[in-house]
Amino acid sequence: MPRRTVRTVLALVMVAAAVSAGTAASASAAPTAAVQAVGATAADGCYTWSRALAEGATGDDVTQLQIRVSGYPGSGGVLAVDGSYGPATKAAVTRFQQAYGLAADGVAGPATFAKLYELQDDDCTPIHFTYGELNNCNSDWSGGALSAAQAKANALRTMWKLEALRHALGDQSIRVTSGFRSHACNDAVGGAPSSRHLYGDAADLGAGPHSLCTLAQEARNRGFNGILGPGYPGHNDHTHVDHRSSRFWSAPNCGI
Repeated sequence: MPRRTVRTVLALVMVAAAVSAGTAASASAAPTAAVQAVGATAADGCYTWSRALAEGATGDDVTQLQIRVSGYPGSGGVLAVDGSYGPATKAAVTRFQQAYGLAADGVAGPATFAKLYELQDDDCTPIHFTYGELNNCNSDWSGGALSAAQAKANALRTMWKLEALRHALGDQSIRVTSGFRSHACNDAVGGAPSSRHLYGDAADLGAGPHSLCTLAQEARNRGFNGILGPGYPGHNDHTHVDHRSSRFWSAPNCGI
């Protein structure tokens, strides 16, 4: 049976298990039954959640959830990936649930996890993006401004934000033209010495089903602190997004 079919069947089983166990969760309800349902039915080649998560939870499972909903922080927002399920994480989960037609209560339970399992491949990348797309330089992710492991982890976060961007724009393809670069690759293409591409947390997007301005405008809602596009020097042929520490948006031809 194809992996996607297995994932779909699993999703239906998880939701059915949650319903039969009476696990309609709310932010204020104790998630014990939901935890049992998740633990009893969940399985995934990338990451499996073993408990329902709500405001006040902490741990690596919260971190893994935050990575996947980081493209839903609200207009101009950036969701901290810190392993703490606070109000901002609850709001991001709620927006994710709304985006996919789930019960929007801000609690990550079986239905939310089922959708995430459906959206991710076994290497944890979202189904519409790959590590190869985010790295056309050094396949081992070395030679940049950070360790290879951190650069690759940053690229994964970028991909989940791009998945949210793609979904918001009608699930039409997004073309990535550049991602991680080693110093050598960055120098070869004339990149800035401090380019975010060296950190693995940047992506250049080319026009396709969407104009460069459409990409830049919607990226404001998808957790990117850095957005550069048409009208900014050197960016008339692509829209650049990244995770720099403070906001810098400039795409004058797009009203940004």
